[in-house]
Amino acid sequence: MQAQFHSGFVAIVGRPNVGKSTFMNHIIGEKIAIMSPKAQTTRNKIQGIYTDEHAQIVFVDTPGIHKPQNELDEYMDTAALSTLNEVDAVLFMIAADEPKGKGDQYIIEQLQHVKKPVYLVVNKIDLIHPDKLLPLVESYQADYHFADVYPISATQGNNVDELLKALEKQLPVGPQYYPEDQLTDHPEYFVVGELIREKILELTHDEVPHATAVTVERMRDRVNGKLQIDANIIVERPGQRSIIIGKGGQMIKQIGIQARRDIEALLGEKVNLKLWVKIQKNWRDNNQYLNSLGYNKKALR
Repeated sequence: MQAQFHSGFVAIVGRPNVGKSTFMNHIIGEKIAIMSPKAQTTRNKIQGIYTDEHAQIVFVDTPGIHKPQNELDEYMDTAALSTLNEVDAVLFMIAADEPKGKGDQYIIEQLQHVKKPVYLVVNKIDLIHPDKLLPLVESYQADYHFADVYPISATQGNNVDELLKALEKQLPVGPQYYPEDQLTDHPEYFVVGELIREKILELTHDEVPHATAVTVERMRDRVNGKLQIDANIIVERPGQRSIIIGKGGQMIKQIGIQARRDIEALLGEKVNLKLWVKIQKNWRDNNQYLNSLGYNKKALR
Protein backbone atom coordinates (compact mmCIF):
# COMPACT_ATOMS: atom_id res chain seq x y z
CA MET A 1 0.00 0.00 0.00
CA GLN A 2 1.40 3.38 -1.03
CA ALA A 3 1.94 5.92 1.75
CA GLN A 4 -0.37 8.92 1.69
CA PHE A 5 1.01 12.26 0.49
CA HIS A 6 0.85 15.19 2.93
CA SER A 7 0.84 18.86 2.01
CA GLY A 8 0.17 22.23 3.57
CA PHE A 9 1.38 25.67 4.57
CA VAL A 10 3.67 26.58 7.47
CA ALA A 11 4.26 30.17 8.64
CA ILE A 12 7.58 31.28 10.11
CA VAL A 13 7.14 34.18 12.55
CA GLY A 14 9.48 35.91 14.94
CA ARG A 15 11.24 39.13 15.74
CA PRO A 16 13.52 40.67 13.10
CA ASN A 17 16.91 39.04 12.64
CA VAL A 18 16.27 35.68 14.33
CA GLY A 19 17.21 33.80 11.16
CA LYS A 20 13.89 33.10 9.44
CA SER A 21 15.22 33.74 5.93
CA THR A 22 18.41 31.76 6.59
CA PHE A 23 16.29 28.83 7.78
CA MET A 24 14.08 28.87 4.70
CA ASN A 25 16.98 29.22 2.27
CA HIS A 26 18.66 26.22 3.95
CA ILE A 27 15.56 24.07 3.50
CA ILE A 28 14.90 25.11 -0.09
CA GLY A 29 18.56 24.84 -1.06
CA GLU A 30 18.54 28.14 -2.97
CA LYS A 31 18.63 31.80 -1.99
CA ILE A 32 15.02 32.94 -2.42
CA ALA A 33 14.86 35.19 0.67
CA ILE A 34 17.49 37.83 1.26
CA MET A 35 19.64 37.74 4.38
CA SER A 36 21.21 40.58 6.33
CA PRO A 37 22.22 41.29 9.93
CA LYS A 38 20.11 44.45 9.72
CA ALA A 39 16.58 44.31 11.14
CA GLN A 40 13.49 44.54 8.91
CA THR A 41 15.21 42.85 5.97
CA THR A 42 12.16 40.87 4.80
CA ARG A 43 9.23 43.13 3.81
CA ASN A 44 6.85 40.74 2.04
CA LYS A 45 5.56 37.28 2.76
CA ILE A 46 7.96 35.03 0.87
CA GLN A 47 6.89 31.49 0.07
CA GLY A 48 9.46 28.72 -0.25
CA ILE A 49 8.39 25.30 -1.47
CA TYR A 50 9.94 22.11 -0.06
CA THR A 51 9.00 18.85 -1.80
CA ASP A 52 10.07 15.25 -1.22
CA GLU A 53 8.50 11.89 -2.00
CA HIS A 54 6.25 12.04 1.08
CA ALA A 55 5.11 15.65 1.33
CA GLN A 56 5.11 19.21 0.06
CA ILE A 57 5.56 21.97 2.64
CA VAL A 58 5.01 25.57 1.56
CA PHE A 59 6.91 27.76 4.03
CA VAL A 60 5.80 31.37 4.41
CA ASP A 61 8.68 33.54 5.64
CA THR A 62 7.06 36.62 7.16
CA PRO A 63 8.49 40.08 7.89
CA GLY A 64 9.90 40.36 11.40
CA ILE A 65 7.17 41.62 13.74
CA HIS A 66 8.13 44.90 15.40
CA LYS A 67 6.64 48.19 16.58
CA PRO A 68 5.60 50.14 13.44
CA GLN A 69 7.29 53.50 12.75
CA ASN A 70 5.64 54.29 9.40
CA GLU A 71 3.11 52.99 6.87
CA LEU A 72 5.62 50.50 5.44
CA ASP A 73 6.16 49.07 8.94
CA GLU A 74 2.37 48.81 9.38
CA TYR A 75 2.20 46.82 6.15
CA MET A 76 4.98 44.48 7.33
CA ASP A 77 3.28 43.75 10.65
CA THR A 78 -0.08 43.17 8.95
CA ALA A 79 1.59 40.82 6.46
CA ALA A 80 3.14 38.77 9.25
CA LEU A 81 0.09 38.55 11.52
CA SER A 82 -2.42 37.87 8.73
CA THR A 83 -0.52 34.71 7.89
CA LEU A 84 -1.24 33.05 11.23
CA ASN A 85 -4.84 32.22 10.38
CA GLU A 86 -4.12 30.97 6.86
CA VAL A 87 -1.73 28.09 7.54
CA ASP A 88 -1.66 24.53 8.89
CA ALA A 89 1.12 25.13 11.43
CA VAL A 90 3.23 27.98 12.78
CA LEU A 91 6.94 28.07 13.60
CA PHE A 92 7.70 30.71 16.22
CA MET A 93 11.41 31.29 15.78
CA ILE A 94 13.59 32.84 18.45
CA ALA A 95 17.35 33.37 18.66
CA ALA A 96 19.15 31.28 21.27
CA ASP A 97 21.63 34.05 21.96
CA GLU A 98 18.97 36.66 22.81
CA PRO A 99 16.82 36.84 25.97
CA LYS A 100 13.05 37.01 25.68
CA GLY A 101 11.98 40.59 25.09
CA LYS A 102 8.86 42.71 24.64
CA GLY A 103 8.75 41.87 20.95
CA ASP A 104 8.60 38.15 21.72
CA GLN A 105 5.88 38.75 24.31
CA TYR A 106 3.83 40.66 21.73
CA ILE A 107 4.09 37.74 19.29
CA ILE A 108 3.05 35.27 22.00
CA GLU A 109 -0.05 37.40 22.61
CA GLN A 110 -0.93 37.14 18.91
CA LEU A 111 -0.36 33.38 18.99
CA GLN A 112 -3.04 32.97 21.67
CA HIS A 113 -5.62 33.36 18.88
CA VAL A 114 -4.08 30.67 16.66
CA LYS A 115 -5.95 27.37 16.56
CA LYS A 116 -3.28 25.40 14.66
CA PRO A 117 -0.15 23.81 16.19
CA VAL A 118 2.61 26.25 17.09
CA TYR A 119 6.20 24.99 17.35
CA LEU A 120 8.90 26.86 19.24
CA VAL A 121 12.04 26.87 17.07
CA VAL A 122 15.16 27.99 18.92
CA ASN A 123 17.63 29.03 16.21
CA LYS A 124 21.37 29.79 16.52
CA ILE A 125 22.04 27.08 19.13
CA ASP A 126 25.62 26.99 17.79
CA LEU A 127 26.16 30.42 19.41
CA ILE A 128 25.42 29.44 23.04
CA HIS A 129 26.54 26.93 25.69
CA PRO A 130 24.05 24.02 25.88
CA ASP A 131 23.40 24.77 29.60
CA LYS A 132 21.70 28.04 28.62
CA LEU A 133 19.16 26.38 26.34
CA LEU A 134 16.75 24.84 28.87
CA PRO A 135 16.20 28.02 30.97
CA LEU A 136 15.48 29.96 27.76
CA VAL A 137 12.95 27.36 26.55
CA GLU A 138 11.25 27.24 29.95
CA SER A 139 10.82 31.03 29.94
CA TYR A 140 8.77 30.69 26.74
CA GLN A 141 6.86 27.59 27.81
CA ALA A 142 5.69 29.48 30.89
CA ASP A 143 3.68 31.79 28.61
CA TYR A 144 2.46 29.42 25.88
CA HIS A 145 1.71 25.73 25.36
CA PHE A 146 3.75 24.79 22.29
CA ALA A 147 3.09 21.66 20.25
CA ASP A 148 6.82 20.92 20.50
CA VAL A 149 10.22 22.57 20.79
CA TYR A 150 13.05 22.27 18.26
CA PRO A 151 16.52 23.72 18.95
CA ILE A 152 18.23 24.21 15.57
CA SER A 153 21.04 25.91 13.74
CA ALA A 154 19.81 27.20 10.38
CA THR A 155 23.38 27.91 9.23
CA GLN A 156 24.74 24.46 10.14
CA GLY A 157 21.54 22.43 9.64
CA ASN A 158 21.39 20.95 13.15
CA ASN A 159 17.98 19.31 13.86
CA VAL A 160 16.42 20.81 10.71
CA ASP A 161 15.65 17.38 9.23
CA GLU A 162 13.94 16.31 12.46
CA LEU A 163 11.75 19.41 12.34
CA LEU A 164 10.84 18.71 8.70
CA LYS A 165 9.80 15.14 9.56
CA ALA A 166 7.58 16.38 12.39
CA LEU A 167 5.91 18.90 10.09
CA GLU A 168 5.31 16.27 7.40
CA LYS A 169 3.44 14.12 9.93
CA GLN A 170 1.46 17.12 11.17
CA LEU A 171 0.25 18.31 7.76
CA PRO A 172 -3.02 16.95 6.38
CA VAL A 173 -3.22 14.44 3.56
CA GLY A 174 -3.42 16.54 0.42
CA PRO A 175 -2.28 17.20 -3.14
CA GLN A 176 1.02 18.43 -4.48
CA TYR A 177 0.24 22.11 -5.06
CA TYR A 178 3.36 22.98 -7.06
CA PRO A 179 5.71 21.10 -9.43
CA GLU A 180 8.48 19.36 -7.50
CA ASP A 181 11.18 21.55 -9.04
CA GLN A 182 9.43 24.85 -8.17
CA LEU A 183 11.08 26.57 -5.19
CA THR A 184 8.98 29.72 -4.72
CA ASP A 185 5.66 31.18 -5.83
CA HIS A 186 7.18 34.62 -6.41
CA PRO A 187 8.00 35.65 -9.98
CA GLU A 188 11.67 35.91 -10.88
CA TYR A 189 11.60 39.70 -11.11
CA PHE A 190 10.55 39.92 -7.45
CA VAL A 191 13.45 37.73 -6.30
CA VAL A 192 15.85 39.67 -8.55
CA GLY A 193 14.72 42.95 -6.95
CA GLU A 194 15.24 41.43 -3.49
CA LEU A 195 18.78 40.31 -4.37
CA ILE A 196 19.63 43.87 -5.43
CA ARG A 197 18.16 45.22 -2.19
CA GLU A 198 20.23 42.71 -0.21
CA LYS A 199 23.43 44.22 -1.60
CA ILE A 200 22.26 47.71 -0.62
CA LEU A 201 21.67 46.41 2.92
CA GLU A 202 25.16 44.90 3.00
CA LEU A 203 27.07 47.83 1.53
CA THR A 204 25.36 50.92 2.98
CA HIS A 205 24.77 52.09 6.53
CA ASP A 206 22.54 54.03 8.91
CA GLU A 207 19.09 54.94 7.56
CA VAL A 208 19.86 54.41 3.86
CA PRO A 209 18.98 50.67 3.61
CA HIS A 210 15.53 51.08 5.18
CA ALA A 211 14.70 54.10 3.02
CA THR A 212 15.38 52.06 -0.12
CA ALA A 213 13.11 50.06 -2.42
CA VAL A 214 13.94 48.31 -5.69
CA THR A 215 11.70 47.94 -8.75
CA VAL A 216 12.68 45.77 -11.70
CA GLU A 217 11.47 47.59 -14.80
CA ARG A 218 12.73 45.23 -17.51
CA MET A 219 13.83 41.63 -17.46
CA ARG A 220 13.74 40.44 -21.02
CA ASP A 221 15.63 40.55 -24.31
CA ARG A 222 19.05 38.97 -24.72
CA VAL A 223 21.94 40.86 -26.25
CA ASN A 224 25.13 38.92 -27.02
CA GLY A 225 23.79 36.03 -24.94
CA LYS A 226 23.10 38.16 -21.86
CA LEU A 227 19.66 38.73 -20.28
CA GLN A 228 18.99 42.50 -20.04
CA ILE A 229 17.74 43.64 -16.60
CA ASP A 230 16.88 47.29 -15.77
CA ALA A 231 16.09 48.20 -12.16
CA ASN A 232 15.36 51.38 -10.22
CA ILE A 233 16.63 51.96 -6.69
CA ILE A 234 14.14 54.24 -4.91
CA VAL A 235 15.31 56.52 -2.07
CA GLU A 236 13.67 59.35 -0.13
CA ARG A 237 16.27 62.16 -0.17
CA PRO A 238 19.08 63.52 -2.40
CA GLY A 239 21.65 62.67 0.30
CA GLN A 240 20.62 59.02 0.18
CA ARG A 241 20.91 59.05 -3.60
CA SER A 242 24.46 60.36 -3.29
CA ILE A 243 25.37 57.56 -0.87
CA ILE A 244 23.92 54.87 -3.14
CA ILE A 245 25.82 56.23 -6.16
CA GLY A 246 29.01 56.78 -4.16
CA LYS A 247 32.14 58.71 -5.04
CA GLY A 248 32.75 58.43 -8.76
CA GLY A 249 29.90 55.92 -8.97
CA GLN A 250 31.86 53.31 -7.01
CA MET A 251 29.05 52.29 -4.62
CA ILE A 252 26.42 51.62 -7.28
CA LYS A 253 29.06 49.78 -9.30
CA GLN A 254 29.75 47.45 -6.36
CA ILE A 255 26.01 46.94 -5.74
CA GLY A 256 25.62 45.99 -9.40
CA ILE A 257 28.62 43.62 -9.48
CA GLN A 258 27.60 41.72 -6.34
CA ALA A 259 23.89 41.61 -7.24
CA ARG A 260 24.66 40.38 -10.76
CA ARG A 261 26.70 37.50 -9.34
CA ASP A 262 23.75 36.27 -7.24
CA ILE A 263 21.21 36.88 -10.02
CA GLU A 264 23.27 34.83 -12.48
CA ALA A 265 23.51 32.00 -9.93
CA LEU A 266 19.73 32.12 -9.44
CA LEU A 267 18.80 32.25 -13.13
CA GLY A 268 21.60 30.08 -14.48
CA GLU A 269 22.52 32.53 -17.25
CA LYS A 270 24.65 35.60 -17.92
CA VAL A 271 23.08 38.96 -17.09
CA ASN A 272 23.61 42.61 -18.03
CA LEU A 273 22.29 44.57 -15.02
CA LYS A 274 21.63 48.32 -15.26
CA LEU A 275 20.74 50.31 -12.12
CA TRP A 276 19.27 53.81 -11.74
CA VAL A 277 18.67 55.73 -8.51
CA LYS A 278 15.45 57.76 -8.20
CA ILE A 279 14.09 59.99 -5.43
CA GLN A 280 10.53 59.53 -4.15
CA LYS A 281 10.08 61.76 -1.12
CA ASN A 282 8.70 59.99 1.99
CA TRP A 283 7.65 56.93 -0.03
CA ARG A 284 7.38 54.78 3.13
CA ASP A 285 4.45 56.91 4.33
CA ASN A 286 2.79 57.28 0.93
CA ASN A 287 0.03 54.65 0.69
CA GLN A 288 -0.48 55.16 -3.03
CA TYR A 289 3.19 54.67 -3.76
CA LEU A 290 3.43 51.69 -1.36
CA ASN A 291 0.56 50.06 -3.27
CA SER A 292 2.42 50.58 -6.56
CA LEU A 293 5.40 48.74 -5.03
CA GLY A 294 3.19 45.82 -3.99
CA TYR A 295 2.86 46.72 -0.30
CA ASN A 296 -0.94 46.67 -0.20
CA LYS A 297 -2.12 46.33 3.41
CA LYS A 298 -5.82 45.99 2.51
CA ALA A 299 -5.12 42.98 0.30
CA LEU A 300 -3.81 41.11 3.35
CA ARG A 301 -7.05 41.31 5.31
